[in-house]
Amino acid sequence: MRKFDYIIVGSGLAGLYAAYKASLKGSVAIITKSFVRESNSFNAQGGIAAVTSLDDNPQIHKSDTLIAGRGLCEESAVDILVNEGPDRIEEIIADGMKFDTENGALALGLEGGHHKRRILHAGGDSTGKWITEFVISKVSEKENITLYENTTLLDLLIADNTCYGIRCWSENPALEEDKDERQDGNEVLIYADHVFLTSGGTSAIYARTTNPQTTIGDGLAIAYKAGCRIIDTEFIQFHPSGLYLKDSPKAFLISEAVRGEGAHLMGKNGKRFMVPIHELAELAPRDIVARSIYKQMQKDGMPYVTLSLKHLNKEEILNRFPGISAKCKEFGYDLTESIPVAPAAHYTVGGVASNLNGKTDINHLYVCGEIAATGIMGANRLASNSLIECLVFAHRAVEDSVKSGAHTQIPEFEKEYYMDRSNKDFYVELKEKVSAIMNAHAGIVRSEEGLKEGLKKIEELATALVMQRKVAGNVPVKEFYEDASWRLLIVASLIMNPALLRKESRGGHYREDYPCTDESFEVHSVQQIGKEITTAPVNDNYLNF
Repeated sequence: MRKFDYIIVGSGLAGLYAAYKASLKGSVAIITKSFVRESNSFNAQGGIAAVTSLDDNPQIHKSDTLIAGRGLCEESAVDILVNEGPDRIEEIIADGMKFDTENGALALGLEGGHHKRRILHAGGDSTGKWITEFVISKVSEKENITLYENTTLLDLLIADNTCYGIRCWSENPALEEDKDERQDGNEVLIYADHVFLTSGGTSAIYARTTNPQTTIGDGLAIAYKAGCRIIDTEFIQFHPSGLYLKDSPKAFLISEAVRGEGAHLMGKNGKRFMVPIHELAELAPRDIVARSIYKQMQKDGMPYVTLSLKHLNKEEILNRFPGISAKCKEFGYDLTESIPVAPAAHYTVGGVASNLNGKTDINHLYVCGEIAATGIMGANRLASNSLIECLVFAHRAVEDSVKSGAHTQIPEFEKEYYMDRSNKDFYVELKEKVSAIMNAHAGIVRSEEGLKEGLKKIEELATALVMQRKVAGNVPVKEFYEDASWRLLIVASLIMNPALLRKESRGGHYREDYPCTDESFEVHSVQQIGKEITTAPVNDNYLNF
């Protein structure tokens, strides 16, 4: 039996930091479907939000977070974030993390929705890379942490509402056991006293995204199948400024911090269009900016708008954003002049319900990072709150796990999967179809007619998948879960079903047939396998379990 004290699924900042903290308590296995440096955290440019200046205080940070969350934030969770965030920053600085400084003090940036400069950066526009590399260095020093790359989570090992480990598919030589020579890789069962899902969000299910293509919501679908409640997944944050590349679904992220330094969004007529829309203009919350860009693109009949930096100091821009500048140059653009940008799917605001310590509805199963619905983000994430959430709640989850104790006995689980690689082309085709459906029917602007049509198309794809499985003959058909193909369809439904239910516009969810916010919908959407979709009141201790 291969057993650890902790299994961490995912290698973004939440997973790596949880692994580092957990290594102080016991043995740790990190499972990642690709490579340790392929994650949203690693690619994050903007920074990490925390109060570190005497000119700022946690109550202002809380207010900014609540405003961005459009009435759906859980205040108890936000209080924890803004008050414990500075402690975690102080802690990692003491451990050796180097943030950018000016005149001997931390250099603080300003981003959309923030009323104070509180965004810490590292390496200019490479904060995610620097902080992730820092935690990777800490993880690599720990002999009791084992990293398994190229290892994909298939399922959780659940009995009596308790998680005992994971079922995974691995192409990692370190996990070869009873390998079937007909297959690339093999099924492996790994046991642990505590399992942490830190597998990220769902944004790569859309055709145009800033995320790695592996970020398709595997963990969300698997947690749903296990019985966890899924909260507020209709809220998808579309980053306003992804570099527009003709005929390419991949959108290179142009950090919010670029607008924070004074860049202007311009329409086809060469004029700023955000000034009359919001008091913060280009620094309005992301949902407002993304939707405004979308409408301007429709008005102009263009697939992008222009982000202009012509009026700013060129040398300062090049020093502040060396990575973004180099990437723009690679594509033939000069960041110090102007570049074409358009919104792209960026962040899953909702996720798996977790309490204030990261616990889920399943005993010994925790969630941290983008996959978790802690109540912090509400209907729209405040810029740069995601990285600090990773640190704060990974720390709390590990500390809470000690109270849960170890398993006294582990049930026997059997292997049950055969990975039919002949279906690879079918999966690639299916993903393209699902991505097109999500962009067309569950994008920045939605409607009842469009969502119903999208769900109908997902049902048709599910029927086709069942038929394909029957023809294959060697893969059992399961009602709710099979493999990556089934997970795609589950995630698409988990996004569109609550979007259809929510007959209003709020945060990252905009209905053109219900363009106003409705107080009666100031509730969380709740989905759980085998049950009808329902709602839960805000600030009513739904996280208290």
